[in-house]
Amino acid sequence: MSARRKKLRERLQRRGHSEGGGRARWAEPVEIPECPEGWSTGPPDFVGIGAQRSGTSWWYSMLEAHPQVSRVPNRAKELHYFSRFWEGDPPRDLGAQYGQLFPRAPQTLVGEWTPRYMHDYWALPLLREAAPDAQLLVMLRDPVERYLSGLAFAQRRAEKAGAPLRLVQVSDALARGLYAEQLRHVFRFFPTEQVLVLQFERCRDEPLDQLAATCRFLGIEPPSELPEQARKRRRSREKPTLSDAQRAELVERLAADAIALAQLCPEIDLAMWPSFSHLAGSTQTRDTGAAGSDR
Repeated sequence: MSARRKKLRERLQRRGHSEGGGRARWAEPVEIPECPEGWSTGPPDFVGIGAQRSGTSWWYSMLEAHPQVSRVPNRAKELHYFSRFWEGDPPRDLGAQYGQLFPRAPQTLVGEWTPRYMHDYWALPLLREAAPDAQLLVMLRDPVERYLSGLAFAQRRAEKAGAPLRLVQVSDALARGLYAEQLRHVFRFFPTEQVLVLQFERCRDEPLDQLAATCRFLGIEPPSELPEQARKRRRSREKPTLSDAQRAELVERLAADAIALAQLCPEIDLAMWPSFSHLAGSTQTRDTGAAGSDR
């Protein structure tokens, strides 16, 4: 390992810090992957930025299976690279450090998908600085179902750690479903033509068509058939139940943002979200039926 690469590895690893005796995912030391001979490193070609519990792992695995996408060995889809700079102290060579994490073979693409980038207000300007030309991917799910899945995920992690669920995690699960608010922030830093907004329910029902749309957006050959990963989507796990009154209150809390989302991103069809299908006719949007419509 070169002295420069070793020094860079040490600098990145120092960003992690203990929290309650352990490490949060975003504070784990960043491992700089080896760059095989003939490969190159640089800013990622694509970055998934949201949303948590919306099928992003499934979709990323299908992209990684594409022959024109390089797979970085032994690396998870989520780097959480920008999360560690929440105190506002990124390194001066931010782009160079981030780019070292993306080795790729010639004539291929490489990327990552960290769902909280869209949620963390400081992540987008840093991503813009480090990878201004990256194509951004967003996958959105019915906000109520996403809330329940996010809550269940937080509960499982709390039980595993032997700790109670913190109320701030409940608030976080709700805030992550305010998609229009988050996407407006995204569009402050990246032009709309650089962002592909996908709808989980459409990807679930029309996976080949939506995967082809994703590949066209990234500039790679659309597949003629689905990869094996398409049949490996995780089964639904048990989620918390809501009373009718709780569900109605949650829908009311999220309704204005859902309407704003449909206006901001016409490719999102509220009729596909059971919790908000009653709002489908109340927005002045056009039903495109395809990913990546013009805004």
